[in-house]
Amino acid sequence: MAGSAPEFLLRTVSGAFIVGGIVGGIYFGGWVWFGVASVLALLSLAEFYRLMGRYVKLSRGIGYLCSLAVLISSVEGMLRPVTVVLTLVLSGYAILMIEMWRRQLTGQSDGARNVGGTLSGVLLIVVPWMCMIVLRYFPTGTLILVTVFVCTWGCDVMAYLVGRRWGRNRLCDQISPMKTWEGFIGGAVGSMFVNAAVIYFLEQPPYPLFIIGLICGVAGQFGDLAESLLKRELGVKDSGHLIPGHGGVLDRFDSILLNGLLTYLVFEVIL
Repeated sequence: MAGSAPEFLLRTVSGAFIVGGIVGGIYFGGWVWFGVASVLALLSLAEFYRLMGRYVKLSRGIGYLCSLAVLISSVEGMLRPVTVVLTLVLSGYAILMIEMWRRQLTGQSDGARNVGGTLSGVLLIVVPWMCMIVLRYFPTGTLILVTVFVCTWGCDVMAYLVGRRWGRNRLCDQISPMKTWEGFIGGAVGSMFVNAAVIYFLEQPPYPLFIIGLICGVAGQFGDLAESLLKRELGVKDSGHLIPGHGGVLDRFDSILLNGLLTYLVFEVIL
């Protein structure tokens, strides 16, 4: 117990720094938010590649170049889907060409897994951050992004507190033994409660903001489980150690990836 207070303080300070960086980036928008989101995306991708690279041959350089092209396609809020798709396809062929030469020179290649491992990081991590960059340029983009992040954080906090206090029934014990149905429900309620607070204090109409509360209360927890699945298969506890008390960048922002992606889909395509 002696070390619990310093650890809690460390988590609090680093968490406050993260919140400040995110909120500041969203507030200033433009190149500031682009820079914050891009750095977090690339740091998360680096952690993903470090984990996957233990078991799969990866073309990291092509992955990073592809990611930069995808992120740049969102500059000024002008998402260019064709550019993104073509960049991913060309990157896949570039990786296969490298593997062709490697097989020709050494008699060995790992093309299928290289393409899958390299581009899956771009698809699962960088593309969602790209969508969140574009969201900031929406007429109500600041409000949307702030709601996504605070609802996600509210979900994470309540899921942890409720699960620790009342958790009895395991949610996915083969993936994350500490997660429970009670914590899952608590997280969903926490997200909706924070969502209601945003609507009330900022005097916003409930629709369509309440949809963000639903997304963050449910989808975000599955996003967290998705990363837990990868870590379980790879035999690691954390994706990294860059954030004191929280683990890696990917650990801290795993829930937000699916939340941001689905929120962009709802506000861009459906509404």
